Amino acid sequence: MNNLSVPTWEPVRARTMVDSAVDAIVSGAARGLILPGDRIVEVEIAEKLGVSRVPVREALRMLESQGIVSSVPNKGIRLVPVTRQRVLDLLEARLALEMIAVKRVVELKLHAAPDTQLRLRRRVDEIELMVLRQDYYGLALADVAFHRELADIGGNAVVSNLWEGIARQLVIVLGLTTHVTNLSTIVEEHHELLETLKGGNLRQLEKSWAHHINSQTCDVDYDKVIEERREQLRAAREADRKAPLPAA
Repeated sequence: MNNLSVPTWEPVRARTMVDSAVDAIVSGAARGLILPGDRIVEVEIAEKLGVSRVPVREALRMLESQGIVSSVPNKGIRLVPVTRQRVLDLLEARLALEMIAVKRVVELKLHAAPDTQLRLRRRVDEIELMVLRQDYYGLALADVAFHRELADIGGNAVVSNLWEGIARQLVIVLGLTTHVTNLSTIVEEHHELLETLKGGNLRQLEKSWAHHINSQTCDVDYDKVIEERREQLRAAREADRKAPLPAA
């Protein structure tokens, strides 16, 4: 007799505490609360987030699988260093995946479709809103969301999944460096991408996409940016230490 159980559909699960912990850690890294190379202490993160250590532990395992944190024997878990070479490698992979999506969009004649243009224009609107608010973390999320939308429109689930595997790394890099980038240029480049996509010229698209992806982060002095963020953290902590206690 066959004892295999009959498979059944898994119910849709609500957003978990692990998901929230993942987003909180990525947000903290993108906003400079924890910096590349910093040790991440599980119990401290759990206390800051107001949760138990279990979801934080699972979140860190997920982030390790995506190359965002690394576990080193006898040294604990650390946020993976952001170096020029690492960023170049990340951007090379990103460009390859996004160009597959772009080519697919053009080949399927989706590039000039009203729905495609509407979906991407809404993402550009979000970028403009974050620039107006001077919200660097929000801008990093909105920037990544534009490119995620493009990958989704392309309809290749494998490409989308691979792209999603580096999305959080992109958020962290952009979050750390957007403040040293010309914000109006970021908006202009996304408008240009949208218009170039509408034209459907693959040679021009490849040129524009490569320029956009590489221009945002390749010329950044990452060591300098990270050290400035570290100094800001030191100053903020020192100010908190010296601040008078509130009256009883």
